[in-house]
Amino acid sequence: MASPPHRKPDPSPSAPQRESGSATANAANPAPRQTSLSGPDFLDGQFLVAMPGMADERFARSVIYVCAHSADGAMGIIVNKAATDISMPDLLVQLDVAPEADAIRLRERVGHMPVLMGGPVEGRRGFVLHTDDFHIQQSTLIIDDGICLTATVEILRAIASGEGPASAVLALGYAGWQAGQLESEIMANGWLNCPADPELIFNTDLDAKYERALRANGIDPAMLSMTAGRA
Repeated sequence: MASPPHRKPDPSPSAPQRESGSATANAANPAPRQTSLSGPDFLDGQFLVAMPGMADERFARSVIYVCAHSADGAMGIIVNKAATDISMPDLLVQLDVAPEADAIRLRERVGHMPVLMGGPVEGRRGFVLHTDDFHIQQSTLIIDDGICLTATVEILRAIASGEGPASAVLALGYAGWQAGQLESEIMANGWLNCPADPELIFNTDLDAKYERALRANGIDPAMLSMTAGRA
């Protein structure tokens, strides 16, 4: 998978590209911690939780971790929807990150790690959300609260060899918004924005994440109405 820009990934919501994507990382020396991109009016490092009135079925009951948000647009990863018919060990073999002979070892090491459907944009490109104990110089984006994003194949090699971050999830594709689009959707009650819980990002119980994200912010999912406002 191609490396993201040093400052932030492309927030453009263009159609998925046909290029092959892969995420991977090398256990290089940790890079110096970068300055957070978050501003007082931006949502970097927060969750977006889809409201009941979400019109786009692709995002129904989605929990999205916002990786980049600026006046130019936003980019995030859906963290509660699994990619279909692919496991982490199989993906590592398909990408030639590890030989097929290592399949049993990979199942023991990374078989628990989910492969997520990160969003409808560039669905064949991989992105790894991970803890900040792993960095690749010029490739790892520090987001917020100990969470980083890396989109190079070296991180997958490190994960396959047992030298990767303590916690990580691989997402195929991402969600993107043009300038002002996300703000408009929030104002129209399409999304609830709230603080992100790092434990929830890496939890493997994907089906429970939506209700857990709501309850963590004092919202009973059974009482959530179509006209619920922004928290």
